[in-house]
Amino acid sequence: MPDTTPSATRHALLVGLLVVLFWGLNFPIQKALLTAMQPEGFLFLRFAAMPLLVVGLLLQRYGLKWPRVSRADLWALTRLGLLGQGLHLALSSYGTHWSTPFSSSVLLACGPVFTLLILRFYGLERLRRPQLMGMGLAALGALLFMSDKLLAANWRAGGGDLVLLAAAALFSYYTVAAKPLIARHGAVLVMCYASLITTLPVVLYCWPVARTVNWAAVTPLLWLGAAWGIVGIGFVSWLAWGWVNAQRGVARTAPLIYLMPPIAGLAAWFSTGESFTVPKLLGAAVALGGVALAQFTNATPVPEPEPQ
Repeated sequence: MPDTTPSATRHALLVGLLVVLFWGLNFPIQKALLTAMQPEGFLFLRFAAMPLLVVGLLLQRYGLKWPRVSRADLWALTRLGLLGQGLHLALSSYGTHWSTPFSSSVLLACGPVFTLLILRFYGLERLRRPQLMGMGLAALGALLFMSDKLLAANWRAGGGDLVLLAAAALFSYYTVAAKPLIARHGAVLVMCYASLITTLPVVLYCWPVARTVNWAAVTPLLWLGAAWGIVGIGFVSWLAWGWVNAQRGVARTAPLIYLMPPIAGLAAWFSTGESFTVPKLLGAAVALGGVALAQFTNATPVPEPEPQ
């Protein structure tokens, strides 16, 4: 059960803020890695190294007697791994490679809207009018945000933005679908089992391109960035985010994502000199404002059916 004492709540909030800070700062690093290694190369490296980290953590925590899960939970973990980790990370890598660090952070921060839609799809909440207005505002802001690329016929960057929106939807699916599994098995077991299930399909998919990457040309600084991206961002932060969701709840944790775009924007401006046009900044503000309106308006829970 989550620890709801004030000190534990403050601790979970601090961890959540640190995770979002690291995610925001990582966007320019990830952009450089994807340019040097190609998305398939970086994904291959990440998923080839992940089993070593996962198995080491499982051995440290459980020894050789890893907990069993039911057949139903195994299928749920398979879906969670393939969609919420494998496909989500693949799409976010392609989208970031084709787009810019700031665009990646803004569009991935639209995830709470998809979270609400998923909760509505599963019949867990009914959306109220302000939430629907917020979703419409977020969509309008996203279009305004992407307008400069679309008007300039920059289909590579515009397509990257659309791919990032799909990645945001899959991350929202991961957040919602992981919660009941984490409640039964804990964040560590869920993340580790989902990662192990996802490893082989992703490695097989990436291998044809990864084998053509000139790994000898990757600089030591980029290798250090790759180690940070795999261990710090891809492993530790995912564990921490699952734990924060379990402690604070999805609804209270999701708004922390709104802090990611300004962090990523400042990091991209400082490290790569990325420029921000007025329509782009206005679109980002409108999109995030719509997401906030949809997120902070209380939805109506679907009532439990009366016993017969």
